[in-house]
Amino acid sequence: MTSCNPLAIPMQDDAPQSFGFAPCEGGVCAAAGMRAAGISAGFRRNPQRKDLALVVADEASACAATFTQNRFCAAPVQVSRGRAASGHARAVVLNSGNANAATGEPGLRCAEKACALVARELGCDERDVLVASTGVIGVQLPLEPYMTGVPAVVGALAATPEAAHDAACAVMTTDTHPKEAALVGPAPQAGGGAVTVHVGGFAKGSGMIQPNMATMLCVLSTDAPLTPEAAHAALLSAVRQSFNKVTVDSDTSTNDTCILFATGAAGGDAIDEASPAFPAVAAAIKGVCTNLARQIAADGEGSTRLVTVDVLGAATQADADKVAFAIANSPLVKTAIFGHDANWGRVAAAAGKCGVPFSQEAVDIDLMGVPVLRAGLPVPMDEGDMLRRFEQPEIGIAVSLGAGDAHARVWTCDLTHGYVKINGEYRT
Repeated sequence: MTSCNPLAIPMQDDAPQSFGFAPCEGGVCAAAGMRAAGISAGFRRNPQRKDLALVVADEASACAATFTQNRFCAAPVQVSRGRAASGHARAVVLNSGNANAATGEPGLRCAEKACALVARELGCDERDVLVASTGVIGVQLPLEPYMTGVPAVVGALAATPEAAHDAACAVMTTDTHPKEAALVGPAPQAGGGAVTVHVGGFAKGSGMIQPNMATMLCVLSTDAPLTPEAAHAALLSAVRQSFNKVTVDSDTSTNDTCILFATGAAGGDAIDEASPAFPAVAAAIKGVCTNLARQIAADGEGSTRLVTVDVLGAATQADADKVAFAIANSPLVKTAIFGHDANWGRVAAAAGKCGVPFSQEAVDIDLMGVPVLRAGLPVPMDEGDMLRRFEQPEIGIAVSLGAGDAHARVWTCDLTHGYVKINGEYRT
C-alpha cells in the first residue's frame, strides 16, 4: 500500500492549445471590432476607484448571454435577459458599488435609462445596449453618475489593452485584482486554409460565488464570425464547464451575467455549429472562460490557495458533480487546507454525506498528488512532506469513487479568517 501510484486525472482533448490557440494581450479588446473603457463616475465614494465600464462593438454583433438563475435577480438582469434574446447587441454598460437589486420599478427604470444614455451617445438603438451591475443589494442606484459618466466613458473608448484593463478594473468589488484573459489562433475554412481569430474577456468575482448558468460579471468578445446560434451554443457549453464549476461559498449572486460579443471582424466563412471552425473557436471560448473561472476561485474572498477538486469513477456526471461540490463547499475541507492539515478524513466525510451511492471499500483519495486512501483504507504518509506541499499556490484533491467512468472538476479556495472579516464588514 505504501507504493501506490497517484490517481490518473483525465486530460481534456478540447483544450484550446490542441487547436493551435495561444495566450495573447488585449483582454476584451483582443478581438478586432471591440472597444472598451473604465472610469470613475461617482457610484463609489472613493474617486480613485473606477466604477463605470463600457464595452462596445463597432457595429451591432452576434451576441449570446447567460444569467443567474437566482429568483431574486437584479434589475439589470431582467433588462438584459430580454434584450440578449434577440441574438444581437452593440454594447454593455456596467457599474460597481451598487447591485441595483431589490429596487423594484425604480431600479428597472434606472437600468433602462442607463441603456438609453449609452445608445444616445453611440447613435444606436437602445435595445442593442445591455446593462450589468454589482455591489450592495437593496439600495436604489442613482441615475446621476450615468448622466455625467456615460459621455465621459464613451469619450474614453479605445481598442487597446490599457482600455480593456480599465474596464476590468471598473467592475471590481472585493476582488483583489482585475481578471483578464485572451487567446489567438486559427479558424479553419471550408475551402482550406485558416483565418486568425481572437477571443478575450474580463470577469469579476470574489465572493457570493457558486454560479448557475453564469459567473458574477463577465464580458467576452471574439472577432470570429459566429452566427447567433453558434455563439449561444459555444457560450453555454463553455459556461457549463468553467464558471458553473466554481464555488467560493456556495452562494449564487442576484446579478450573475456573462455576455459574449462576436464581431466577425476577422473575416472568413460564417461559423455555425456545423462549420469546421466551430470546434476550435468553441474551445478558445471555453479556454478563456476556464482561465477566468480559475482566477475567480483563486481570488476568493480572504483566500490563500486555489483548490482543484477532481472526482473520478462516478456512476453518472450528476453524481460526479454532486460529490465534487460537496467537497469543494465543505467548511471543514476548506479550513483544513487553510491550516495546512492533510486531513483526508474531511474529504471522505464530505463525499459520503451528499447522498451519492458508492462503496467506501472502492474509494481512493489523493491529496496534492499523494495517495492517502486506497480501497477505503488509509495509506501512510509523510506529514513533513505534506506540509511542504501545502506551500504550493494550487492544492489538488482527487477522489475516485470506483462506481463508473464519469469525471467532474470543480475549483474552489480555502476558507480563512479574511473571508469572515470581509463579509462581516461588507456594509460597514
